[in-house]
Amino acid sequence: MEKKNLAEILKNNSYPGRGIVIGKSADGKYAVTAYFIMGRSTNSRNRIFVEDGNGLRTQAFDESKLEDPSLIIYAPVRVLGNKTIVTNGDQTDTIYEGMDKQMTFEQSLRSRCYEPDAPNLTPRISGIMHVENGKYNYALSILKSNNGREGAHNRFTFAYENPFAGEGHFIHTYESDGNPLPSFEGEPTWIGISGDIDAFTNEVWNSLNEDNKVSLFVRYINIEDGTFETRIVNKNK
Repeated sequence: MEKKNLAEILKNNSYPGRGIVIGKSADGKYAVTAYFIMGRSTNSRNRIFVEDGNGLRTQAFDESKLEDPSLIIYAPVRVLGNKTIVTNGDQTDTIYEGMDKQMTFEQSLRSRCYEPDAPNLTPRISGIMHVENGKYNYALSILKSNNGREGAHNRFTFAYENPFAGEGHFIHTYESDGNPLPSFEGEPTWIGISGDIDAFTNEVWNSLNEDNKVSLFVRYINIEDGTFETRIVNKNK
């Protein structure tokens, strides 16, 4: 697999949908994650990210314009001890509750499948980061339909141990814009990660399509002591 440039991937795709990046900073000191959302409809674009304790939630920017909240209002990020959960839907809670009962990341997701938004059947993408005593590993998951067909569920989990500095993986919901939207294909893309939290945040945000981007969350977690810094960028202000 060839290591790709994240900024170039984003600039060349007007609608990757929602995306998760997980990896390690170039200096090797931080576990890195980013989560972004995009939107084509008024309802999808009417959102912002807000901090919720150590986690994150989506919120309507203009409550009077909120239509169907079922697939757009959720907690994308939750923290369970030394584990940080990042997802594109309410399966964040499913993972949190499962792992709190000693289930694995993969086991926790077995009760879930793609989103009920036919004809798109949007994949559920999820990530888990485990930082403890100077050690760091992560995993990514995608739950999708069988080639756009309802009723058949494909489940893939990708686990990464001892990640190298300056590298990570990127997974997103859609291969590109379309009608219906084509689901992400293959394994997460191997990407480079460079710069401090502000440089990385700016790189991702500025590379997303100007019309479709909505919000971005970035977190750098110190691998030695678990402390973290967070950046949130919202198009709606």
